Amino acid sequence: MRALLVVNPAATTTSARTRDVLIHALASEMKLEAVTTEYRGHARDLARQAAEGKDDIELVVALGGDGTVNEVVNGLLHQGPDPDRLPRLAVVPGGSTNVFARALGLPNDAVEATGALLDALRENRERTVGLGMASGTPGTEDEAVPSRWFTFCAGLGFDAGVIGRVEQQRERGRKSTHALYLRQAFRQFLEEPHRRNGTITLERAGEEPISDLVLSIVCNTSPWTFLGNRPVYASPKASFDKGLDVLGLSRMSTAALARYATQLLTSSPERGPHGKHATTVHDLTDFTLHSKAPLPLQMDGDHLGLRTSVTFTGVRRALRVIV
Repeated sequence: MRALLVVNPAATTTSARTRDVLIHALASEMKLEAVTTEYRGHARDLARQAAEGKDDIELVVALGGDGTVNEVVNGLLHQGPDPDRLPRLAVVPGGSTNVFARALGLPNDAVEATGALLDALRENRERTVGLGMASGTPGTEDEAVPSRWFTFCAGLGFDAGVIGRVEQQRERGRKSTHALYLRQAFRQFLEEPHRRNGTITLERAGEEPISDLVLSIVCNTSPWTFLGNRPVYASPKASFDKGLDVLGLSRMSTAALARYATQLLTSSPERGPHGKHATTVHDLTDFTLHSKAPLPLQMDGDHLGLRTSVTFTGVRRALRVIV
């Protein structure tokens, strides 16, 4: 088997020595080309070349966090989904949270995940997963924004603002930790200009719009994220085998925030946030989120700037993944 290993040298939980050990372990089982990323978007470019079939690559392994995985997926799917033709994807988690890998049931430790990957290859274990795609909405000022795939979640509004704040702190040298996320979430709440009057409307064909949302989280799988070893379920029914789920909140007062934060922290595969001001929509294929004011957008934990309208598509069979 010819395989490409895409290595993010900035992965927060793997050292250079650990990465060398993992590379040797993988190279003992396949014809491996290991490439270290050198710039933002490099993982996408490498995966795109593999998808074009120039080197007969059968497997692309992403060694890094969710951002690296997202880039690899967007490179593989540059010409659209074709799971029977495209190289398969494997993930060795090296980030601080690794939501996609853990949602697939993989170990969160890079060494253990490498062992699980080798076992899966020997036993030919794989699954075809659905993914989400976000595009600029035709007829709006964002229509020229390029489409982008995401693996586990996207968000317009509050949660994207939190991620933007975390990225600013990391650029200043702060380490990505769960405590950092919680601090920035509290600061985002204090400075959130639309927390009392939501600006987001969810529109889908044949249904009444859902308006005045303060927060909108789009989930492609469950759990939504992890706090340490604790899974957090924003949309418990979300699945790689279905369309997209949306959690919307129409109020974010201090009391409402405390209530929904508690529900998230105590959420389970059976129950997520709920109540008068919480809306959950399950298994959507196509829908649009509009906002009366520009709001931050995130996908797979990557802040993508401000948007006023985003159209989402859930693609059920998009990519083969080693599990």
